[in-house]
Amino acid sequence: MKPLTIGGREVAAGESAKIELPLADLYTHSALTMPVQVRRGRRDGPTLFVSAALHGDELNGVEIVRRVLRHKALSRLRGTLIAVPVVNVHGFVSRSRYLPDRRDLNRSFPGNTSGSLAARIAHTFAEEVVRQSDYGIDLHTGAIYRSNFPQLRADLDQPGVAELAGAFGAPLILDSKPADGTLRDLTRAEGLPVIVYEAGEALRFDEDSIRVGVAGVLNVLRHLGMIAAGRKRAPLRKPVTARGSSWVRAANSGILRTTVALGQHVAEGALLGYIADTYGEQETTLLAPFEGIVVGKLNMPLVFEGEAVYHLARTARAAAVAADWEQLREEENPPDLGADEPAIL
Repeated sequence: MKPLTIGGREVAAGESAKIELPLADLYTHSALTMPVQVRRGRRDGPTLFVSAALHGDELNGVEIVRRVLRHKALSRLRGTLIAVPVVNVHGFVSRSRYLPDRRDLNRSFPGNTSGSLAARIAHTFAEEVVRQSDYGIDLHTGAIYRSNFPQLRADLDQPGVAELAGAFGAPLILDSKPADGTLRDLTRAEGLPVIVYEAGEALRFDEDSIRVGVAGVLNVLRHLGMIAAGRKRAPLRKPVTARGSSWVRAANSGILRTTVALGQHVAEGALLGYIADTYGEQETTLLAPFEGIVVGKLNMPLVFEGEAVYHLARTARAAAVAADWEQLREEENPPDLGADEPAIL
């Protein structure tokens, strides 16, 4: 097994290590570090990084990483798992999506050592974690007041990505090119297969989203041969791929009443909700511009004209995704939750 050094610490085969990567200190002179946990098997295998809270207020991924690290299957790990539960530590501490300079860390890659705070943190994460890995899974949620249906964002034209996305087993794969400056933009340029799991809302735990995420990470570990398949492993659901999506926006400002839920199949022209003025004298409707599935929605009932309200993915198999999601949510024993892990209510 090839040597691995992170933050100046060499981690040998068969060793586990908790490493604190130095970041820019607080202005109180208190040190701030990025926590990294490394698990190395005794037998050779790939290196996979799993990261969360690249946006500091996106919390589901933090819990997913915690549960994965506690899973008994890792006791016989092949290769190396690099887990980073909180990348944007500054934002995490302040419960903010952004860094203190109001920059978005996920628009700052590849970063550099002499630029903004965001650029320096992006560079540290890229050098110490991403470029040491063969594959990656980045865990996200919707923004504040916005929920995302459990989905993968992946560039399926990039070699190795489609296989990784299919192995994860999320209900839906949204085929999309990465935006400039994102982590996926960096890894696509460098030929590193990385998928992004999007599920839930900022500053909230969502149990269904967490369970799908834990199962997905473990599925990828199995696919890569890093953990055993297991005798009682449930068959993977075959995800549906959507080749495009768009937002339905408010035609006017007012008070929003929604009529459809995340994961719901909607026909073209279906009623999505109403926007009324505060006096109840005027009311407009939101209609689905095409058949698809609801993969994102605004939870705040106060909207401005032009504000994005519903995110719809285009797929002819929207009804199958919705039915599969309902079945998954109703399972009494979701895959890979673990007997010692009570559900978050």
